[in-house]
Amino acid sequence: MDFFEVVKSRGSYRGAFKDIEIPEEDIRKIIEAGICAPSAGNFQETFFIAVKDAKVRAAIADIIPSKGTKTAPLIIVVAEQHVEPMPGLTFDIEDYAAATENILLAITALGYAGLWADGMTRANGNAEKIKALLDIDPSLMVKTIIPVGVPEGEVKPAPKKSFKERAAILK
Repeated sequence: MDFFEVVKSRGSYRGAFKDIEIPEEDIRKIIEAGICAPSAGNFQETFFIAVKDAKVRAAIADIIPSKGTKTAPLIIVVAEQHVEPMPGLTFDIEDYAAATENILLAITALGYAGLWADGMTRANGNAEKIKALLDIDPSLMVKTIIPVGVPEGEVKPAPKKSFKERAAILK
C-alpha cells in the first residue's frame, strides 16, 4: 500500500477482532516501526511490550474491558522512561506519540487494525495496574496500549476537515 494511502486509510478500530494469530514477523515489523520513530535528543526511551499470551491479554482486558482488548490476538504496551535533557524540559509525550503513530501506520499497512487506547489506559489508575501486571521496570511509565488484530468489521477513518480549514500555504 502506498504511504499516503496508508495515512488516509488508518482509522481507530473499536470493534472485535477475528481469531487469527499475528505472525511474529509482522509483530517485529510493527514494533520496528515504533523503534524507528523520532526521539528527542535521540535518547530512544520509548519501550514496547508485545503481549501475545492469552492469559495476560485476558488480564489486561479485565483492567481495560472493551471489544478490542477482549478479542485482540496482540496487545502492544507502549511505555516511556522519563528523561529531562535540561531541568524541567521533557519530551515523554512527543516521543511515545511519534512511536505510537508509526505503529498504527504499520498496522494499517500490514492489513490489521488497532486503537490508540490512551484515555482508557490513563483512566482509573489503569496504567499502574498494567505496569504491575507485566512487572514493568519502575523507571518506565505505561503510556498507552494498542489492541491489534484482523478486524471483524470495517475500519472507517474519521472524516477530516478540508485542507483549507486546517492549513495554509504562505507565499
